[in-house]
Amino acid sequence: MKRIIIHWTAGTYMPNSVELEHYHYLIDFNQVPKEKASVKCGKCKPEDNLNCTDGSRYAAHTGGGNTGSIGVAICGMLGYQGIKQIGNYPIKPLQMEVCYELCARLCIKYGIEISKDTIMTHYEFGKKNPYTTSRGKQDIVYLASNPSLPAGKIGDFIRNKIKWYQQKLSLKLKEGEPVELNISKTSRTPKTLEQEPAKAS
Repeated sequence: MKRIIIHWTAGTYMPNSVELEHYHYLIDFNQVPKEKASVKCGKCKPEDNLNCTDGSRYAAHTGGGNTGSIGVAICGMLGYQGIKQIGNYPIKPLQMEVCYELCARLCIKYGIEISKDTIMTHYEFGKKNPYTTSRGKQDIVYLASNPSLPAGKIGDFIRNKIKWYQQKLSLKLKEGEPVELNISKTSRTPKTLEQEPAKAS
């Protein structure tokens, strides 16, 4: 895998069947009995996107950029029309923290370096690739936890947070501690990130 593309679902806080088809990992939110954000696996694994032209099933999360890309989506933002009308499902800070940590774990597992070309929002991908169907995508142009952050700066903010988690996790690996992928119990993905040499991107 060569990159991670981060989305919001434009839905509710729980993934639906269509969203599970389109993303590899989805981060939900539940506040009963207490606030919790957890990672759900989509119906495709990241490796299904190694080749998106051979007729096999893959997660179609980014028009023009699916091949080699892991799709991570935060559940929420249904009804978003702009900063003045964000809808009833704004992304929660806890969801974003889970997203940053998950992306850091995926970077370690797949040997993905953190840069503007390898970790990006769907919005950023659309800006860089205006002749694809990703042009004009709004995810992610607004963070409820940091509403004053302009759309053009959100990607950098996210990458810096992922770097922080990656450094923390890398230190644990060096000390011989197992690093778990924060995936729900119903997931078919292994819960532990194997301590093996990083794979070439």
